[in-house]
Amino acid sequence: MKVVGLKKLVDVNDMLEEGSYGSDNDYYELFMEPVRKCKYYKPKLGGNDANGVDLDGFKTLYGSDSFYSWVGLDSELMYSAHKAAGGMTSIYRQIGIGCERLFRQIIMDTCLYEDAVYSNWSYESKTSGGKVKTLYLDGRLELEKIRNEEVLGGVKSWMDKYCDQLGVSAPVKGVVFEVRQGYKSKDSKRQNGDIDNATVAWANGYLPIFAIFSAQIDKDIVYRYINNRCGILTGINESDAGEFLSLFSFFRKVLGYDLAGFFQRNSDKMKVEINTVLAKLLSPE
Repeated sequence: MKVVGLKKLVDVNDMLEEGSYGSDNDYYELFMEPVRKCKYYKPKLGGNDANGVDLDGFKTLYGSDSFYSWVGLDSELMYSAHKAAGGMTSIYRQIGIGCERLFRQIIMDTCLYEDAVYSNWSYESKTSGGKVKTLYLDGRLELEKIRNEEVLGGVKSWMDKYCDQLGVSAPVKGVVFEVRQGYKSKDSKRQNGDIDNATVAWANGYLPIFAIFSAQIDKDIVYRYINNRCGILTGINESDAGEFLSLFSFFRKVLGYDLAGFFQRNSDKMKVEINTVLAKLLSPE
């Protein structure tokens, strides 16, 4: 998919129909391609093999273990349980990767970025051992690089109003996003890391926003992030919330792309693929 050059501004969805931007099929593949990998997931079972352990390997491993074989854990059902448990984590992880890829590409297309480098953001940080590591956030709206004037105006207006709700002045450079498919964990280490990223973003002139595709996130986490001047958009239904709460409303009203409509149009295909992956994970073979 390539970003189109500067041209007469029209509605983004009209441009999609004309083929100037990526089609539904292009976006669909960006989102689903990582998820298909889950069909080939095999549990590691404590081993170091990156490819995991297949059913025959499991039978050999557990069958040769006297205790496990005595109590019946060398059953194919036990292997299926391991495969399903690890595979479930893998599905969530790969859907998250699909969300990041889709998010960045839509930003590139709607903002008319000339270079993909502007679609995300990174910064360097020193570890306690003195090493330098690079940390990445998944999306960026760089005000100076947005060539779609309609989107630029919408982003600036949205930033001003959102920052007013947070009780801070709008930053000068734009917005950076941490993209997640959902947020079910209450892992304090992850939260601390997120808040550290947000602090660095503010210091570099960006409004940090956590973009959660699912509506499932603990309210305590939401309040902690907002209290630390981190914005949050979640997958709340558009009819229940506006562009300052709903990720889907933000995409439609600020970026001009109907993200909810994309998922609705492709829901049947996605369900078939996900069910195929789940059936494979629940099978011992």
